[in-house]
Amino acid sequence: MTRSPWNALIAEGVGTFLFFFVGAGAVILNDYPTPDAGSGAGLLGVALAHGLTLAVLVSALAAVSGAHFNPAVTVAVWIAGHLSGRRALAYILAQLIGGIAAGIALRAVFPEPAWAPSRLATPQLGPGINAVGGIAVETVLTLVLLVAVFGTAIDPRGPKVGGLVIGFAVAADILMGGPLTGAAMNPARWLGPAVNAQYYENWFVWVTGPIAGGAIAALAYRFFLLPEADLARTPALPDAAAEVPEPVVR
Repeated sequence: MTRSPWNALIAEGVGTFLFFFVGAGAVILNDYPTPDAGSGAGLLGVALAHGLTLAVLVSALAAVSGAHFNPAVTVAVWIAGHLSGRRALAYILAQLIGGIAAGIALRAVFPEPAWAPSRLATPQLGPGINAVGGIAVETVLTLVLLVAVFGTAIDPRGPKVGGLVIGFAVAADILMGGPLTGAAMNPARWLGPAVNAQYYENWFVWVTGPIAGGAIAALAYRFFLLPEADLARTPALPDAAAEVPEPVVR
């Protein structure tokens, strides 16, 4: 049965929508007017909302599209030679549409007093962080994310643990970088809320940083790590040949 290329694009768009709706929604909840003043998600809640949702979606949709949900991941996979340029552009378009749709949905669900303080959960620079510092932070955080992606989802030597490690990477990045840059690691994560909140200050931070981090990870993988990905070697002993058992004939 021939697989439709549209299935992958739908998976990327829907997955991005769901990821951002839950993740950005957790950010907005910090300002949601409720009787319990302590009901906001907080930094840990925001990190868990993003990380757990991504882990579930990657595990569920990786077989359909690879479950990128992030233009920086798609660019990195393209640089590493695992995706054609045309397909990469289609993925990115689907992700941007999914991100904008999530912003529309969040604006429809939450009253303006809830989303206005965070500008609909649009990533922003923290106090004392300039644009250069913001780009550096986003670059490093995205690099951590892509190390997890390449190490567990692409490298044939890596453990196949679904999206769990990738979700952990995102959660850890948010715990560190959330107060500094919002820890978007994803141009679509910035664009979706920004378009709907009409807030574009320092927009280049969340485009340049994630793309740079993804490119660094992809180049390192393609030219330094990929040549070592020999299926005849064990992950624990990269310099020793693995003992391949004789096939069992039944």
